[in-house]
Order: sequence, then structure tokens, then C-alpha cells
Amino acid sequence: MEKEIMIKSTTGLHASLAAKVVQAASKYNVDIELHYQDKVVDLKSILALMSLAVPHGENVRIIARGTRAEEAIKDVSGILG
Repeated sequence: MEKEIMIKSTTGLHASLAAKVVQAASKYNVDIELHYQDKVVDLKSILALMSLAVPHGENVRIIARGTRAEEAIKDVSGILG
């Protein structure tokens, strides 16, 4: 399952937002990734997520695989977008 969303935080994907995303993604037993430009990172890794430095207004794609993939994407996208 996948979903494309726009980063709505005016400061982009900053540390506290990344921490919330990682916490939400880690609740699910799924493989979940964030795709931005030509990079792909595990949404359960705060360092990987912050390394992207995604600015406000940019589109990202979330891809999840597993039995609760839809629920995980809904949760994470609610935080990001």
C-alpha cells in the first residue's frame, strides 16, 4: 500500500516531527518506508528520516507492507500531512 502526501509543517521535517513519525510507525509490525526524490528511508529510523531534510510543501511517498499497512500509513500521514 502507498500514499503520497505533502509535508505541511512550516518548518519541514524537523526533529520533533520526525520523532513523532518514528514513534507512530514503530507501533506497527510492518515494513514502512518514506520515499523523497531519489532517496528511500525506513520510517522507524529517526536518523534516516532526519537525513532527508524534507522542507515544507514537498511531496513524499509512504509505502508500507504488512497486515496493518493501511492503518500504519493512515497514522503516519496524519502526522506528516
